[in-house]
Amino acid sequence: MFILITYDVNTTDAAGQKRLRRIAKLCMNYGVRVQNSVFECQADAAQWRVLKHDLLKEYDESKDSLRFYYLNANQRAKAEHFGAKETVKVDQPLIF
Repeated sequence: MFILITYDVNTTDAAGQKRLRRIAKLCMNYGVRVQNSVFECQADAAQWRVLKHDLLKEYDESKDSLRFYYLNANQRAKAEHFGAKETVKVDQPLIF
């Protein structure tokens, strides 16, 4: 499944800065950062349950927000990208 994960973490204190780093690190394990607080992730159902559980455990619901967008192949194919950052396909092998 393809999931677009967005988040907004309140970083006015040290605890918020730690939450931000931990949430970003969790997302990096499953996908590609496409903007500062936006990740395109590819996961099967079991991986998604683990990732979602871990993300919901990390964030502070009184200060932060998480949004999950579930996209199918047709919706994904309609995505457009403009600008400097090169597009990376998360379901393709990444060769350095």
